[in-house]
Amino acid sequence: MTVQSPNPIVQVLPETAPFSEEQRSWLNGFFAGLLSLDNAGVTALSPAENAAVIAEAEDGAPWHDPSLEMAERMKLAEGKPLPRQLYAAMAQQDCGQCGYVCETYSAAIASGTEGRLNLCAPGGKETLRQVKALMEASGAPAPAAPADAAPVTELGPLGRCRENPALATFLSRRKLNGEGSEKETWHIELDLSECGLDYVVGDAFGICAQNDPRLVDAVIALLGARPDAEIGGKSLRAKLMEDCALGPAPDALFQLISYVTGGESRVKARRLAAGEDPDGDLERLDVLGALHKFSQARLSAEAFVEALDPLQPRLYSISSSDNATPGRITLTVDAVRYRVGSRPRWGVASTFLAERVAPGDKVPVYVQRAHGFGLPAEPATPIIMCGPGTGIAPFRAFLQDRQATKAAGRNWLFFGHQRRACDFFYEDELQAMKDSGFLTNLTLAWSRDGDKVYVQDRMRERGAELWAWLEQGAHFYICGDAKRMAKDVERALVDIVAQHGGRSSEDAISYVASLRKSGRYQADVY
Repeated sequence: MTVQSPNPIVQVLPETAPFSEEQRSWLNGFFAGLLSLDNAGVTALSPAENAAVIAEAEDGAPWHDPSLEMAERMKLAEGKPLPRQLYAAMAQQDCGQCGYVCETYSAAIASGTEGRLNLCAPGGKETLRQVKALMEASGAPAPAAPADAAPVTELGPLGRCRENPALATFLSRRKLNGEGSEKETWHIELDLSECGLDYVVGDAFGICAQNDPRLVDAVIALLGARPDAEIGGKSLRAKLMEDCALGPAPDALFQLISYVTGGESRVKARRLAAGEDPDGDLERLDVLGALHKFSQARLSAEAFVEALDPLQPRLYSISSSDNATPGRITLTVDAVRYRVGSRPRWGVASTFLAERVAPGDKVPVYVQRAHGFGLPAEPATPIIMCGPGTGIAPFRAFLQDRQATKAAGRNWLFFGHQRRACDFFYEDELQAMKDSGFLTNLTLAWSRDGDKVYVQDRMRERGAELWAWLEQGAHFYICGDAKRMAKDVERALVDIVAQHGGRSSEDAISYVASLRKSGRYQADVY
């Protein structure tokens, strides 16, 4: 007796689809295996801890804290002018992926000089919806350009902005994790000598990656279109590979689907376009998932492409120094792979760098100048760096630079990860710096070796010494997760100031706020 699966695979690739037998066979297997779309539930993410140890009220933007939830940020911005409310709607990471920082992007939208409302990559759909709602409520004039189209402007210098990338040569990748690691982290090296780009430590590096061909082919198959159909001067396949975001399905796609369907499907599509979740499956609805959910919808390839968001560049902290290795640049990249239900998902740029680009390939790139994240102007100033996981990237660059320029300041690195045996990135380099005396302190924390120990725990253990460094003028740096780790480290720093500086909690908070305001406390968070 044959038992039918409780979640049978829907055969969506018709015999008339414009693929060869080999392509059809591969795609059908792909749907049935790697991209099986079932109705399995998804474990919801636990809410981020209510953070904000330091509310920078003195600058008029107490919402400028990436750990705050949208509702909290918007409440703090109530009654403020439109540019400030738009500012609160941003992700607050000042990551630069939009080509601005949060405050200047908001001001550009409010003034009408920036018509693209969907550039905040970390904020994603949540930020876009809030920005649209604010613009509509304000009665502001329509944007100068459609939200999904770039305005016609002069390009910035080659390789210095997202709109005008240069071509770097991909050289190599090597895995940084040892056997037994639960992570997949890569040391990536590119050659900048032909494009002539340079950078300073603290800058970020933009990668204009392409989507995974497997995902693109699956989307085309579900769309029922020809891969070679011309869209905007490119084939549909090239357009989806190079220009279109295939992550979370945008509201515009659900709106388009509502126009070409009827009955219950139309109602659901409209509700999804409005930000609702009628079937409790919004978490799984990337572009491919949306096409599968509304498989009865017949979308023209051109309208479909117009409904998608543009594929955004990805920014990475630079993990090398141009003073130490001129003409070359390195990145430290976690390959993002996870599952939603039974279906695997891949990070666009991280897996592009980890597996799809080959040595010798040309990659469109640009340098994003740092805003408030860099080495002290005085080389003798001591620095304290806290960078667990891939957060070590800019601090490897800092150390290389200080070593190459023979900076006299003392250096202290806090590094942590899961297991020392397989997750100690750049161990030989760091140990050599420690043995030579250049790296004054190398303090390590391992969360899966016996007791869970994190960098903030090590900070508290060394609190007296850390306080002494601060009192001697040290700059404090942090790089890593904005929602949790960064706020935990900030709390630990406040506690250290209170305990070892003999201050009240309020005074300790003010002390750390003063470090931030003077540029002695800098963060690169994501």
